[in-house]
Formats: sequence, structure tokens, C-alpha cells
Amino acid sequence: MSRLLVIGCGGVAQVAIRKCCQNSDIFTELCIASRTKSKCDELKEKLAGTTSTVVTTAELDADNVSAVKALINSYKPDVVLNVALPYQDLTIMDACLECGVHYVDTANYEPEDTDDPEWRKIYEKRCKELGFSAYFDYSWQWAYDQRFKDAGLTALLGTGFDPGVTSVFTAYAQKHYFDEIHTIDILDCNGGDHGYPFATNFNPEVNLREVSAPGSYWEDGHWVEIPAMSLKREYNFPEVGEKDMYLLHHEEIEALAKNIPGVKRIRFFMTFGQSYLTHMKCLENVGMLSTSPVDFNGQKIVPIQFLKALLPDPASLGPRTVGKTNIGCIFTGIKDGKEKTIYIYNVCDHQECYKEVESQAISYTTGVPAMIGTALVASGIWNKRGALTTDEFDPDPYMDMLNKFGLPWVVSENPVTVE
Repeated sequence: MSRLLVIGCGGVAQVAIRKCCQNSDIFTELCIASRTKSKCDELKEKLAGTTSTVVTTAELDADNVSAVKALINSYKPDVVLNVALPYQDLTIMDACLECGVHYVDTANYEPEDTDDPEWRKIYEKRCKELGFSAYFDYSWQWAYDQRFKDAGLTALLGTGFDPGVTSVFTAYAQKHYFDEIHTIDILDCNGGDHGYPFATNFNPEVNLREVSAPGSYWEDGHWVEIPAMSLKREYNFPEVGEKDMYLLHHEEIEALAKNIPGVKRIRFFMTFGQSYLTHMKCLENVGMLSTSPVDFNGQKIVPIQFLKALLPDPASLGPRTVGKTNIGCIFTGIKDGKEKTIYIYNVCDHQECYKEVESQAISYTTGVPAMIGTALVASGIWNKRGALTTDEFDPDPYMDMLNKFGLPWVVSENPVTVE
């Protein structure tokens, strides 16, 4: 039915590709493209005989617009799924626009070089105008909205779990449970244990930049920014137990604040163990989380990229990670004139994920939604044009596919709320 080009072959990409190959009615042909073609070939061999999807591979430098265009024009996909680095979002979007192909990703754009003067000028203006200072935001990709509309194309932004599923949960709650949503608390709990003193569950460079940034939340029509890890709460997560969680800035807050009418407050919390926080603070104090190049033995290196090379590859954590994740949203609001509170969440088991697709649950909970969003665009079920987030579409088909493809969800009435 459709031909898909997947750019990237890391942990999330490998889950997304395997799930696409479980959905061969939609994805009849699939090309895996990465800078390291041997990883693509290895995955292709593992998939041989398990799917009717025709799988091919290609070498690609996704930083190079001309190279991306050449591969798109050669392979002629209906959709491009970008599960590479968020630094490459704009490059791939440019190529998709020029080649007339739909675009899908799992995380919003952020720059690799945060010292670039041109980017810095725009960034500092945004900080002053909007009031939050995280390096990642949607403005760069939302600027493509009219161009994708004019081209008759869809750019689906952020179809991972958070962002992605959490935004679909919000659209579903708005459609079926509320006349007005007043508050949204997004809770991301990883109750898994990989046995390492310190490791990250997805790309270390992206993960550490995200969690070391100042926290921020949306309240009464504006951003409130606070120091990193300064707001802590405890929550008893179903099937996981009580965990410490901290308020972070997260990209879906920006989209939901724009798209959910009348919402008064949106916050994002993520759980962290004390060992993780201690290691991260130490690394930050000695400059290892810096994105600014330094001179070392006559060459330039970026400290956080060097750290990434030292840490365990997130794709290697699957066989040794035990426990469960719980990710969802607590909503308060009004239905039929009465106050209402619900909690929509998913619980995912690390070991069950590994048995199915040789992955831990963090990659699984991002890779499955990546496939689902791509399938809805490829099949034409989601057919709005422009640069759009998942909350801007009908949530029902997405919610149905979550149940079908391994991420079943629960709606809990009157849950405990977060202070």
C-alpha cells in the first residue's frame, strides 16, 4: 500500500521498523537509511523471513540536504519517518518539501551547535518573548506550516510517547470526557533497573541536555520557569509504586498550550533515582554536559558528545533492564457543569518488550507510536496538511492502534492528583 523511508537505525528506529514490519498491509516496502549502513543491514537480516514487507537499506548522511533529496528521489517513498537526531529535523523537512513527500518525526528540532551566532540571536529573542530557555522548541518547525500546506503535504511532529501519545491522550480526553480541560499533568515514570550506576535510556546527548535545562510549565497564559530539578513531587504509580518525580520543560506543553482552548495549567514530571541525579550533577559541574567545543590535544571536541561515547548504548540496555514504565496524563476540568478528574496511562514491561523486539521499554514506547503516526499519515486516515502535532488530529484511530500494537491504555476515574 505504501513505501516508507526510515532515516535512523538506533534503538527507537529499530523498534519502529520492526513494528512497521508487523503492519505489512500498510507498509509494503521499507528502506532503512543511516550513516552506518552495517546497522541497517544487520536489522534487515534479523527481519528476513518474519515479514512480507520488502526491506532494503541505504547509507545516508542526514545532515546533507542534497544527499537526503537524492535518496528520496531514488527510492520514491510516500512518507519519510525521521528517527535520527533532532538536529536533523530541518534538513529532512527541507528535503521532503522539495521532493513532495510527507514527513514524520518523534521529537522537535534543537540545534547541535548552541553557540552558532545566527541561531543564538533567534534563541535569545524567543527566551525574552516567551519566557522559557530550553534549547528545544517548536517554532523552527511551525515556521514550515504554510509551506507544507501549500505543497499539499503533512509534517507530523512528535509522534513518540511524550510528545506524541500524551498529546493524543489529551485530544481523546477533550473529545470524550470533558467540555473544558483546566489542568494537565503529564507523568513519565520509568521504574526499570538496568544495573549500571549511570546510563541513559535514550540518546545520552539529547537526554542529558533535556533534563539539565531549567524546568518550566504553562500557567494562566504564560510560561513559568524554575531552576532545573527544583520542584519535586512523589507519586504512587499503578503497577510501579511510589517514585520521586521532578518538573521538567517538555515540548508537548508548548503545543498543548496553543491547541487546547481554556487550559489553565500544564506541567510535565519525570521520575529520577538519586544515583542518576548525583551522577548528572557531578558531570554538569565539571563541564561534561556542555555543548560548546573545547580544544583537546589539538582538536575540537564537544564534551557531551565525548560523554555519549563513554556511556552504555541505550540500545544495549534491553536484555538487562527489568521493571515497568508508567506514562500518562492526569486531567481536571468540567463535564456537564460538574468537576471531573481522570488519569489516562499506559504501563509497559521492559522484559516483555525485549522478548518481542529486543528493546527496553523506553525505546518501545517511542518506537511504537512512531509507527502508528506514520501509518495514519501513509494510509490517509490523518490527512490534514501543514506542520502539525498529534493533538490536532482525531485521536480515536491512534488510540485503537495503541491497543492493537502493544501499548494498551487505561482510563482511571478520580485518581490522586499532584499538588
